[in-house]
Amino acid sequence: MTSSLFKNTPIFLAPLAGYTDQAYRMLCKAHGAEVLVSEMVSADGLTRDSVKTIQYIYFDPIERPYGVQLFGNDPDVMAKAAEFVLQYQPDFIDINMGCPVKKVIRRGAGSALMQTPDIASSIVKAVKKAVAGALPISVKFRSGIDNNNLNYADFGLLMQDSGADFVCLHPRTVKQMFSGKSNWEHIKHLKSLLNIPVVGNGDILCPEDALLMRDMCQCDGVMIGRGALGKPWIFSQARQMMDRGEYQAITKSSLLGTIMQHIDFALKHKPEHVVVKEMRSQLCFYTKGIIGGSELRNKINHTGSVSELKELLNNYLGGLV
Repeated sequence: MTSSLFKNTPIFLAPLAGYTDQAYRMLCKAHGAEVLVSEMVSADGLTRDSVKTIQYIYFDPIERPYGVQLFGNDPDVMAKAAEFVLQYQPDFIDINMGCPVKKVIRRGAGSALMQTPDIASSIVKAVKKAVAGALPISVKFRSGIDNNNLNYADFGLLMQDSGADFVCLHPRTVKQMFSGKSNWEHIKHLKSLLNIPVVGNGDILCPEDALLMRDMCQCDGVMIGRGALGKPWIFSQARQMMDRGEYQAITKSSLLGTIMQHIDFALKHKPEHVVVKEMRSQLCFYTKGIIGGSELRNKINHTGSVSELKELLNNYLGGLV
């Protein structure tokens, strides 16, 4: 099951809280993303049968291969959450052990688990037992807490020994959050140690980066996160680059069409007022670097309907066609 996922170095869309909802995932899929992952899903929320939490699991069959990412700090709760997820039939379950956000760390979840390896191991074992071989289990983690505590190698080996079917490393420290540079040498090193697939994540900002990470690290998959915000076409370009060594550039005229496609996808899953509000953060990335972008973003923040938003975008960006 895992081996079929890792044919031809798949390109993953990273789970990004607040961004990779179903609309954005479907948009990225349409633009070449090969493996999708949900936003972080609270194991505690699922075990309370929270409607708000369950909505983060939902996916369309066209999103496959698709994984649900769970976070939590209690092995029993994580196991119950994994068992609950099985009814939705994702292609794998990912366990978040890399989130550096303080409110997650304070709960002993996310990257805090790198400081409590015994609990992290127990979580993987419990989830593995709960799914009973129905689907693969992966773990996403960081290089360590800080540069004086880089334990990704031992942690990765522990995750493998605990039953993880594959892992993903974002080679930044928890202290770095999302600043500075990721250290791809850590991905390369981890790959040399493990017998299970290793996915590399961090600082893939252009198609050339995807090829470079694959060749430098010899990783089994590459994962693109913030580098895809405002440019979902990076996935198809990365595949072209990895397969042929070149890729087709995106024209300015396609920008408006992609934004409209994103809005239309969003309207299929959320009420109009929610779409108008949530698209504001997405549009910050789409409009970054364009002439008049600052003025446009200011006006976007004051729109009250989709029709008003689309008219505004047409007026500003239509001239690029």
